[in-house]
Amino acid sequence: MKQDLLQDCWIRLTKLQKYRYLYFVIMFTVYILIICFNATIVCLIVIHKNLHEPMYIFIAALLLNSVLYSTNIYPKLLIDFLSEKQIISYSACLFQAYVYYTLATSEFLLLAAMAYDRYVSICKPLQYPTIMRKRNICILLVVTWLVPACQLAVSVALNANIKLCSFTLKGIFCNNSIYKCQCVSSGALSIYGVFMLVNIALLPMLFILFTYTRILLISYRSCKTVRNKAAQTCLPHLLVLIGFSCFFIYDIIIVKVESDFPKTARLIMTLQVILYHPLFNPVIYGLKMKEISKHLKKLLLQLKSH
Repeated sequence: MKQDLLQDCWIRLTKLQKYRYLYFVIMFTVYILIICFNATIVCLIVIHKNLHEPMYIFIAALLLNSVLYSTNIYPKLLIDFLSEKQIISYSACLFQAYVYYTLATSEFLLLAAMAYDRYVSICKPLQYPTIMRKRNICILLVVTWLVPACQLAVSVALNANIKLCSFTLKGIFCNNSIYKCQCVSSGALSIYGVFMLVNIALLPMLFILFTYTRILLISYRSCKTVRNKAAQTCLPHLLVLIGFSCFFIYDIIIVKVESDFPKTARLIMTLQVILYHPLFNPVIYGLKMKEISKHLKKLLLQLKSH
């Protein structure tokens, strides 16, 4: 049976006993806000029939993904704030890392599906109803979650019985820093890791950049209405992609430069990964997507009147 892993970043935080309840309240508030913000937009999309379009369905899936992503991390994080020792079993750590990377990489695939939807809508409007049928949308949604889950399950199975030489995890939750605890790094696992990175992160990112380049070129040559439509619907997706890509790249490279990266800076960046992205995704879509913004304003007015 694997020994428990000690998360040393939290030792430094919990030494400040008089502040740990403040940390707990702040992170608990953030978690509640993440759930409320994302759930509000998802409910608006479900309730209003004019939002039952492929683009909004993909947005709802993306925001649901953010809630699951946060739920994988925050409950354990909150328990750690109130605990004397921050420990987690190796099997539980592997599971948390598995869910974390499954949801993170599925986000790239969801953004790729959204980019394809925008490409067909703007560049092939006459074929849009045929291509983006309900059946095809369901297939895309299943693929975005199933492909990362299956590929990462192989990686977890291969890592399950690897011998550990260190029982201190340099992080506030389980991510790829778990590999630093292993006695010997496996060449086969490293190659498979690169394959997964290319397959479920890099290729979707390149596909997104390609489709948006095509959209920009076609909209630039078209009338003002098409340009406005492209700007209104593509800008939020690009903002989300840029922000998430930066955090994901940081998460991948931090293990390689860990010894040269200050602990405080690493902690701040890690908190941003789990805080800003799931918290501001619904804000971006709520403010920038015209139809969602319209329903959101109506909801706020109704709440205000009561």
